[in-house]
Amino acid sequence: MNTPLNAMPQSPLDTNDAQETSPATVTATRPLYWSIRRELWENSSIYLAPLIVASVYLLGFLISAIRVPQMLTALADPVKQHDALNLPYNIAAFVLLLTAFFTGAFYCLDALYGERRDRSVLFWKSLPVSDLTTVLAKTCIPLAVLPLFAFVVILATQFVIFLLSTAFALGNGFSAVALWAQLPLFKMSLSLLCAIVASALWYAPIYGWLLLVSSFVRRGVFLSAVLPLFAIGVVERIAFNTHYFADMMTFRLTGWYSQAFAPLAPGAAPPADPLAQLTLGRFLSRPELWIGLAITVIFLALAVQLRRSREPI
Repeated sequence: MNTPLNAMPQSPLDTNDAQETSPATVTATRPLYWSIRRELWENSSIYLAPLIVASVYLLGFLISAIRVPQMLTALADPVKQHDALNLPYNIAAFVLLLTAFFTGAFYCLDALYGERRDRSVLFWKSLPVSDLTTVLAKTCIPLAVLPLFAFVVILATQFVIFLLSTAFALGNGFSAVALWAQLPLFKMSLSLLCAIVASALWYAPIYGWLLLVSSFVRRGVFLSAVLPLFAIGVVERIAFNTHYFADMMTFRLTGWYSQAFAPLAPGAAPPADPLAQLTLGRFLSRPELWIGLAITVIFLALAVQLRRSREPI
């Protein structure tokens, strides 16, 4: 058989292009990556909420920063001076961590409910992306993406606070060295990173519960998530005159800090080293942490099954 005249030999470059575009080269993480990017495109509040709160906080600090030179002179005690200078940084971290938690909670409430409400779930299910990948991508937002973004925003906010404090100190004839000596910024950043990781792991069952509720309710998603928990606490209180469930929920909301950081004695000043209070070993050994993560896996598995079977609203 003769070879056709128009048959061209395939070049190595063409072979490489065919290999790059073949389905075999698509990694298992590619659908997850693009699903996470899709969540960021559709939910601008994930990054807008921390940015807005940081901007408002910086505006308030700018107005009050004129008191920095007075603070350096009025507080002769180095311990009190250290606490006063570190206070704006700690407040900024606390406010933005709280913002990240509420942003993640409301995102989870709408993550699976919203796509059923606007019927976009029909389009997304037509794509070659599994329900497991979709739920995992939505889980990554409050557990990984939002904490990482909050960490960056907090660092940027604290750096701006540092620059403003230095400018006001220099503008009033004070040495910036005294200010810098009171601010171990690197250790503060490491302590902040540990706090963000600890809070994200501790809040995992809360996010899992909210995603589970979002996967099956037809209306009133917020009430559907909150009222059952409130009812359990009320029934326990009336029937047994105890409050174990309420204490457990309170501990789940606030306990990460007391487990990841050593509590201070009443009236004691915070240590100069921000890492001195860190107790990651105790935090990682707490059974409440691992039980919560196991419950999170159960919630997410149920959410995957419900997304597969639920129809649009």
